[in-house]
Amino acid sequence: MIAYLRGTIDTLTPTNAYVDCSGVGYDVNISLSTYDTLHGLERDAPVRLWITEVMRQGEVCDLYGFYTREEQALFTKLITVSGVGPATARVILSSLAPLELAEVIESGDDKRLKMVKGIGLKTAQRIIVDLKGKLPETLTDRDDVTAGIGSRAAREVAEEAISALKMLGFAEVNVRKVVKQIMSVKPDTPVEQVIKQALAKL
Repeated sequence: MIAYLRGTIDTLTPTNAYVDCSGVGYDVNISLSTYDTLHGLERDAPVRLWITEVMRQGEVCDLYGFYTREEQALFTKLITVSGVGPATARVILSSLAPLELAEVIESGDDKRLKMVKGIGLKTAQRIIVDLKGKLPETLTDRDDVTAGIGSRAAREVAEEAISALKMLGFAEVNVRKVVKQIMSVKPDTPVEQVIKQALAKL
């Protein structure tokens, strides 16, 4: 199973990214949110896309890529809802930012969700019933470090730092508090420096 792809973007469209990983090209389905982020990067800049593999027709595997793990988590949850396939999930994520979608689900705002192209009232209500209260804390806790940082790049750095520090054995609650303090002072701090500063505080 592919966890993520790291490489450069060879070709980019609003629906697909061709990722060159050491000479091997991968055709990855993306949302408009991920497209906007990738489109804003410098050409040949190294990128990492978090990958979810979806099987169709028994043997064909489609790759769906996301710039943030927040968006990937929502996609994975959405496709568990009856009547919501990967194409529909991508449309939803192209219409609503991850935190906005999480807020819509948690508040039960089926009218807002129904405004997404192709989503009827019954499907909107089913999404809310099935997913309300089941989303990751990073999407529903407004005080969470990644929710409190504006840019996607900064949230990605925070997530990387938190994951690395947890792997080193530090308690998640302490890690999140320290990383939030560091990122609040300087949101553009490189992940290596965030980890180094956090280790000095933990």
